[in-house]
Amino acid sequence: MNKCIFTGRLCEYPELKTTSSGIETTTFNIAVNRDYVKQGEERKADFLRCVAWRKKAAFINQYFNKGDGITLVCNAQSRTYDANDGSKRYVTEFIVEDVEFPLGKKSDSNGQNNANNGYSVPAQTSNYQPPVNTPAQTPVPNMPSAPSIEDMARDDDLPF
Repeated sequence: MNKCIFTGRLCEYPELKTTSSGIETTTFNIAVNRDYVKQGEERKADFLRCVAWRKKAAFINQYFNKGDGITLVCNAQSRTYDANDGSKRYVTEFIVEDVEFPLGKKSDSNGQNNANNGYSVPAQTSNYQPPVNTPAQTPVPNMPSAPSIEDMARDDDLPF
């Protein structure tokens, strides 16, 4: 199975490009902190090259900027190419399958917490309305009621 999940920060502004066949793509780096920190040293980060295609590329370009937190589900892919000097180069890239805003809250310039991480969320267009009588509110005929707390056994009556 080839599945990678990363939460990090964008190292650059994503730039949306279009291939000659009209497919949108963006390539960007993210910094992902390592879990382990040696005593007396700063936390180290890995810098990962990510590629997104089609709608995911457009989404990342629209909603994420340099320094923003991002959570990605990716596949790792390796490829080779010949550099201008004739040497063979090896590259590992992470192809984005899914993208999300990371959990947590981001403070705005006034010190207020913003539950949407500083991003506007599109309004819901659903016309769903909950039913007036939910099953919890409607009594079921011939159903015994739950015992009251007085009817329950005391601790000294329990076999364990």
